[in-house]
Amino acid sequence: MKKYVFLIIIIGGINISISQEIVNLPYDKPTETVWQGSEKEYFSDLWQTQVVTNVSIPTLRVFRAENPNGTCVIVAPGGGLYALSINSEGNEVAKWLNKKGITAFVLKYRLVPTGADGVKEIMEVGDKLGGKVGPVLPLSVADGLAAISHVRTNADTYGVNPNTIGFMGFSAGGTVTMGVTFNYTQENRPDFIVPVYPWTTVMGEYKVPADAPPMLVICATDDPLGLAQGSVDLYSNWLKNSKTTGLHMYSKGGHGFGMKKQGLPSDDWISRFHEWSIAEGITVK
Repeated sequence: MKKYVFLIIIIGGINISISQEIVNLPYDKPTETVWQGSEKEYFSDLWQTQVVTNVSIPTLRVFRAENPNGTCVIVAPGGGLYALSINSEGNEVAKWLNKKGITAFVLKYRLVPTGADGVKEIMEVGDKLGGKVGPVLPLSVADGLAAISHVRTNADTYGVNPNTIGFMGFSAGGTVTMGVTFNYTQENRPDFIVPVYPWTTVMGEYKVPADAPPMLVICATDDPLGLAQGSVDLYSNWLKNSKTTGLHMYSKGGHGFGMKKQGLPSDDWISRFHEWSIAEGITVK
């Protein structure tokens, strides 16, 4: 009997190992930003969700679809560049995409160095947030570009089409999404982007790229952080430049809804993304 129990434990361990397929991304170590200790993962009572903080080494967690259709999405959770809402805006998104045959990668990009509770720290920063994240944002964007390069270079390994690599980011992850979009080369250009309630005010002035990828913007009018206008502006600028774009602006939803259920139409935003991706020929039913 003990042998069978031992075997079950081993098999369970193998399954966990497969589900936790983690890739370390290449990065340049900055001289002006220093992290103490390793990254932390915990349930934040303040945000009522699982978070990751103090990320100093960028990684990708791979979520392989059982029946992959070749499309893939790199998912960048939000959290003000102080934390990552790792489940609601990361792992749960990836698992939903897997059910549609889309391979997903959850990106842990570099964050502002924090101590025991990064969420508490961001809540105490207030109006100085923009200045605090300034030195780290270029690093976060570089991590996003490195993620695209890695997936494209290893497309055969992951069973994905190197020409259907998308980037989806939430809030500050939406900032990373747009940073990637405004700084790519041919090697690390995303084939489509999905900024979800993106934090655009921290980006400053921007210019729509000549070969800008198709974009779908998701947001709620009642976003308490005032991010609706920036989302509309993104859509309008793509439209003015005759680029493929779509916008789902929900009247209610607030901020940070991710995969949370609130009994609102915004609960189904990810289905609207999937429908859009099919209509644009990015993925298949």
